[in-house]
Amino acid sequence: MGEFRGVVPALITPFNGEGALDESAYRKLMEYNIREGVDGFWIAGGTGESVLLSEEEVIRIAQISADQSNGRIKSIMHVGALTTKSAVWMAKAARDAGVDAISCVPPFFYRPKEKEIIEHYRAVADAAGLPFFVYNQPKYTGVEITPNLMQSIIEKVPYVAGVKHSAPDFQNIRRFAKMGIDVFTGNGSLMLAGLATGASGVVDGPLCFAPRLWVDSYNLFNNGDLRGAQALQEQGSQLIDLAGKYGMQATCKVLTEAWVGVSSGVPRAPLLPLTVEETQNLLKEAEEIRPGRQTGT
Repeated sequence: MGEFRGVVPALITPFNGEGALDESAYRKLMEYNIREGVDGFWIAGGTGESVLLSEEEVIRIAQISADQSNGRIKSIMHVGALTTKSAVWMAKAARDAGVDAISCVPPFFYRPKEKEIIEHYRAVADAAGLPFFVYNQPKYTGVEITPNLMQSIIEKVPYVAGVKHSAPDFQNIRRFAKMGIDVFTGNGSLMLAGLATGASGVVDGPLCFAPRLWVDSYNLFNNGDLRGAQALQEQGSQLIDLAGKYGMQATCKVLTEAWVGVSSGVPRAPLLPLTVEETQNLLKEAEEIRPGRQTGT
């Protein structure tokens, strides 16, 4: 296990009333999570609406993240893009901004061959020269990082530090971990199961508005209190179920405002915001499983 582990919220990207990046809100949300004891941040990933951001916005987010973290916490910046050229450009800029690591989904849409995936990753990793995380998200990319492909990536791509595994085959967490890399489960409901089978930690969206659930569960697990860890894990799982019901980005933005006190706007089109009725229902259901009053920044 390397230097990347623990509870790593996949941060939302706050927008203001005009739909632009809200830098002040981003900093407040980061600071709140740092105070709550998280171990790092997964920046501009799926929860952060990465494919709906411009390259310039991604780089500005990298700059904000590195500045706000200020060496206190790890920032893993997602630079995945449709083209290798774009991903390479963002990887270089993220490095210059001062993030700790980068992550990247495989190239998608054209169903790339194994060699094309490896060459894409090699170019992106070389451009940054930072610890590199493969982002295994086949539900959205249509590309599965299998254990055989992961082994080839490790052998042929420099700087590989780990993988965020957001794919259905849970057994691959164990297989990836045995390759000597850091493995994050991308499902907050499976943190304890992932840790038990060799994962380094967890990355998910609901962690950003209720981080203490996962921080305390993680610490209890490491201290041998499995029953206590499971009780908190169950609360977190119920929140993740709500995100599945109402939509990850919208759920995280509504509950970040309601529980953390940081207004984050609404998801960017083509994603739709929740209706007034949906928002009220979400808040009511979430309140029934709220892990104690969350204080704002």
